[in-house]
Amino acid sequence: MTTWNLQGTACHLLVCGGSSCKKRKSGEIAQAIKKEIEKQGGEALIHTTFTSCAGRCGDAPVVISYPEGIWYGDMSPKRVKMLVRKSLLGKRFKKNMLYTFGKNGMRASAKEGMKGKKKGKN
Repeated sequence: MTTWNLQGTACHLLVCGGSSCKKRKSGEIAQAIKKEIEKQGGEALIHTTFTSCAGRCGDAPVVISYPEGIWYGDMSPKRVKMLVRKSLLGKRFKKNMLYTFGKNGMRASAKEGMKGKKKGKN
């Protein structure tokens, strides 16, 4: 079992590995994130995890950024490259944001996110 030292990690990107996200190539998205992190020399700053279902199937494929608590939907390899670059600069990637978390809890980033989408409904 491999263990990483996460001290100094600025961002943890969680890539949904549920069935709807896998159908929409979340595996390729996870690989694109890892390649971009390596390309930018950001291995000590960004950590990635391929998760089980995040429960936002209608927004697939989903990437969650912590500690910011930002949920991104309808991601692609090209979009996650920009997400990595922005994260390394300490900036937010504003495209494809579904939800953000702040002092008042969860907030939808767009009107369509407020009502949510049903799991498994694409």
